[in-house]
Amino acid sequence: MNTRKEMHMKQFDSEMKRMLYNLNLIWVLENIDAELANAARKHLSCEEFLQRMLAGETDRRNARAVERKIKAARLHGQHYTLEQYDFSYPADINADLVRHLFSLDFLRQNKNVVFMGGVGLGKTHLAKALAYEACKKRHSVLCTSAMELVNALVEAASEMKLESKLKKYVKPQLLLIDELGYIPLDKAASELLFQVFARRYEAQYASTIITTNRAFKEWPMTFANDAVLTSAVLDRILHRCEVVTFEGTSYRMRKAIVEGTVTRKDKAK
Repeated sequence: MNTRKEMHMKQFDSEMKRMLYNLNLIWVLENIDAELANAARKHLSCEEFLQRMLAGETDRRNARAVERKIKAARLHGQHYTLEQYDFSYPADINADLVRHLFSLDFLRQNKNVVFMGGVGLGKTHLAKALAYEACKKRHSVLCTSAMELVNALVEAASEMKLESKLKKYVKPQLLLIDELGYIPLDKAASELLFQVFARRYEAQYASTIITTNRAFKEWPMTFANDAVLTSAVLDRILHRCEVVTFEGTSYRMRKAIVEGTVTRKDKAK
């Protein structure tokens, strides 16, 4: 009798786990034995047991969704966070504004963000940290450098595939463009990049984060010294925008000075 009962229970257990697998309730499948034992030990009610199982499965699915968002965003390597950022690096920065940005209100208000300042002050760190935070909140995000973006558009245009490539960069709720201004663009490339800014502005659901080492007055040097085109770009970026300026000595340069690999005299040259 006991043997027959045990066989019946094993059959039921196997059938139940097959159904859990078919329903893609993977967390429940992997944890049900331990959770049943825990429920018996703590005398949990059916409602309490069910709540624990649903919470575990929900957490698993949320974590998987965030992983997919991070992968789609192309946030490779280290995941930067606000907590990792040292506000002592820049000599001057609006720390309150930076911290407020991590509430992601700018995304809900369809605002852009420009991080502007010299090299080695953490612009990219904070930009990627914002992108990571947006992924955690399950917004659609795409990260790229200015040159990677421009090169992709130029190649697509040459292959008569520009429209589909533009859609790739217009669609995400948040687009991060790193290092705008480090390399000047020719007229054709400038006009292609303008199309991205213009279409995202017209979409009215999209925010763009830009990191740049150039003040706005220097942007014509980036956009083929075309004052009219530069003005059109700035108009679309700055209409709804938060600007964070960074001033100070590069963290990497400061570290080299402290370690003695670069002297202050060398730095001044």
